Amino acid sequence: MRRSVSPRRSWARRALVAVVPVTLVLTVAPTNSSGVPTAAGSAATASYPTDHAGRTLIHNTGQAYLNPRLPVRHRVEDLLRRMTLEEKVGQMTQAERAAVTDNPSLITSLRLGSLLSGGGSVPTPNTPQAWADMVDRFQSYALQTRLQIPILYGVDAVHGHANLLGATVFPHNIGLGSTWDPRLVERIAHVVAEETRATGPQWNFAPCVCVARDTRWGRTYESFSEHPGLVTRYASSIEGFQGKHLRELDNPDRVLASAKHYAGDGDTEFGSAAGDYTIDQGVTVTNRRDFARIDLAPYVPSVRRYDVGTVMPSFSSVDWTEDGIGNPIKMHANRELITGVLKGKLGFDGFVISDWEGIHQLPGDWPAQVRTGVNAGIDMFMEPNSSPAFVTTLLEEVRAGRVSQARIDDAVRRILTKKFQLGLFERPYTDRTHLAEVGSAEHRALAREAVAKSQVLLKNSGGLLPLKKNAKVYVAGRNADDIGNQAGGWTLSWQGASGRDRLPGNTILEGIRQVAPDARITYSSDGSAPTAGSDVAVVAVGETPYAEGFGDVGGPSWAYDPEDAGVPREAKSLDLQPGDKAVVDKVCGAVAKCVVLVVSGRPQVIPPAQLAKIDALVASWLPGSQGEGVADVLFGKRPFTGKLSHTWPRSADQEPINIGDRNYNPLYPFGWGLRTRHR
Repeated sequence: MRRSVSPRRSWARRALVAVVPVTLVLTVAPTNSSGVPTAAGSAATASYPTDHAGRTLIHNTGQAYLNPRLPVRHRVEDLLRRMTLEEKVGQMTQAERAAVTDNPSLITSLRLGSLLSGGGSVPTPNTPQAWADMVDRFQSYALQTRLQIPILYGVDAVHGHANLLGATVFPHNIGLGSTWDPRLVERIAHVVAEETRATGPQWNFAPCVCVARDTRWGRTYESFSEHPGLVTRYASSIEGFQGKHLRELDNPDRVLASAKHYAGDGDTEFGSAAGDYTIDQGVTVTNRRDFARIDLAPYVPSVRRYDVGTVMPSFSSVDWTEDGIGNPIKMHANRELITGVLKGKLGFDGFVISDWEGIHQLPGDWPAQVRTGVNAGIDMFMEPNSSPAFVTTLLEEVRAGRVSQARIDDAVRRILTKKFQLGLFERPYTDRTHLAEVGSAEHRALAREAVAKSQVLLKNSGGLLPLKKNAKVYVAGRNADDIGNQAGGWTLSWQGASGRDRLPGNTILEGIRQVAPDARITYSSDGSAPTAGSDVAVVAVGETPYAEGFGDVGGPSWAYDPEDAGVPREAKSLDLQPGDKAVVDKVCGAVAKCVVLVVSGRPQVIPPAQLAKIDALVASWLPGSQGEGVADVLFGKRPFTGKLSHTWPRSADQEPINIGDRNYNPLYPFGWGLRTRHR
């Protein structure tokens, strides 16, 4: 079972945790003989009908909120008038599936509004059918509440529905950004939405529209670009998830999207993070004008043009230089930016969902953290394993007058609106129309196209690439035949893991053999096999998987996945690991022509002496499940067309380095990318 936390950092997020049995301190509503809660002071709720599978059905006896012919706003107001305070607070609460799996009646008794799967939090078996069955089981318990309000189920399908074994795993955002093709990314988002909703979840915590300004950040690969203008173009992915019009949101191939992480998470200063992270969840030190120009910019079209349904605040803080440095405000507490700017100035009418236990980082005791988050403008709270305590505390805060009823009603109104727009009151259970298309050949073909278009050709001495399809090719490097490494983090688990056969798809080596069947291939991960007779070498090096602060340069090591066997993962660096340097030197020194693929979540520093030995250098990023897309451009089946969406530094001490900086002198600039032709 995955752990969510480093022993030294109790709020590391979004992994499956070992759940300790919870003793409820919440006083729940009375129940009838069937265990169905009733509103305080009301008559017992009658038993509800069930379908052939034993799932609870919505019992429509003419309530206005169950009339699909009425406008959504009328349905919302009718339902809101019927709700008790306890029911409203429940709607504002999201728990992790592991916290309710053994006792799903907690969904009913707490009147939960939402559930989520953290990284690695999956049903057994981890199949599309089992996912749909799991979500429907939870939904059945939600419909046993007095008002039968369906739950929303959320997942981090950030590069495909990658918690699901067999889903199509696309390149991470840094690669998609390097395609410079927003239309392609919109098509990808639509496929991700289809695969996600077909298996139950109706809500995706994506896209990440952060602007990564320092590649030492462990989440750099989640960012489309360092340039706010390019990131802003990719906000169109919201249409891929939700559809072009709100009326499409209830379709079986659409999901509710979430623009994240609002705002400034990619612009934090190195060394400003608390605990053992170095930059993730740190402090953005800036003035309001630059913050609007860089960090807020992608949220303007996300809200105004694409009508994103939800927004997730960042773990980071902002420290305004106008009033002096030293008084940062956590985004989860920032009423100015959440209520004033997002909901006020930008006109955001969806709802704000906290990040994983995001309010736990706020100053003060637990009641202060709860009321600060609510009063700042957060509408739903991701409390994976502390939902009972959150419900109890928020009820107390409202009854004590420290949180207004109007603030509660505003939050619940926003949440209910999205549930109605998703069509959950008409079709609460999973529409499995597209279930057989999960991981389909068509979807994998799109992923392969994306991989090819994401490859950036940095150097190509003598026009070495594309290679001849009958060449004698020596393939080496630890990332040549490891699908876990090329998929990266957020793949089957929070941190991801190495492994050749970890998920369905093709490694880069398998792709080479598929695309160039007439080539004579010699493979040696460490370069120990004889090189004699080889025309060219292809050496795939780079990074192994990580996520969030565990990917920070100089940050903590992760050793808590079962795959790790308790052994900490390698220290994160912008420099190639010693073993990677050694295999590049060895193979490129022995074979006359040498291609190096950097499979990584950010640029890696290539020293001048080593670069001189490399004839062709490719930024392969984290391509996901379809390594044959890399082979497509190596052998000329597709041309190289990718361009850098992030500056490639000469040395680690150049960071942070971004286009527009004074004395800008990188190894390869933003927008760089050589082109080739079909062979």
